Amino acid sequence: MKRPLLLFDVMGTLVTEPFLEAMPRFFQMSLEQLRAEVDPTAWIEFEKGRIDEQQFCDQFFRDGRSVDPQKLRQCLHDAYDWLDGMQALMVELHGLGFQIHALSNYPIWFEIIEDKLKLSRYLDWTFVSCKTGFRKPDPESYRVVERELQIPMNECFFVDDRLGNVEAARAVGMDSVLIDDHHGVREELVRRSIIIA
Repeated sequence: MKRPLLLFDVMGTLVTEPFLEAMPRFFQMSLEQLRAEVDPTAWIEFEKGRIDEQQFCDQFFRDGRSVDPQKLRQCLHDAYDWLDGMQALMVELHGLGFQIHALSNYPIWFEIIEDKLKLSRYLDWTFVSCKTGFRKPDPESYRVVERELQIPMNECFFVDDRLGNVEAARAVGMDSVLIDDHHGVREELVRRSIIIA
């Protein structure tokens, strides 16, 4: 069996998601209040790389309140951490010689994650939405992998924590699994005979 290309989402799959706890604390509001007051359009544009960090911070809240980008960056830096067991899984897969890439919806802040956790020891930050201009579940966010690496969809294995992203990957012919935890991902890799138990 040909060894597949491995693609991993990052936030909520490999690394903690600051929006759920750290950012509400930073802004001193509940998650529900934060969701209601942020400008979702600005986030999408930021993730697609269409606006820079300062522009995003200027548009962060619907009411136009300003956000200090340096303080927000520090909040994020402090919050990013490996999810339980995922670094060990990355060490194992990298040690086995798999080609691994990030396929992630995220802005330029991926550089903060890299600075703190050094994910590039295990994967390449190739398909981050701020670099490709496409966000999952847009089919183009998956097709860009095939175009850039000249690897057919059916020779890829993708892991994500959102069902919609997993279903979209499957719809374009990419084998995909919804993450449960690192044990679940490893079990799926074993079940497909990608790695040996």
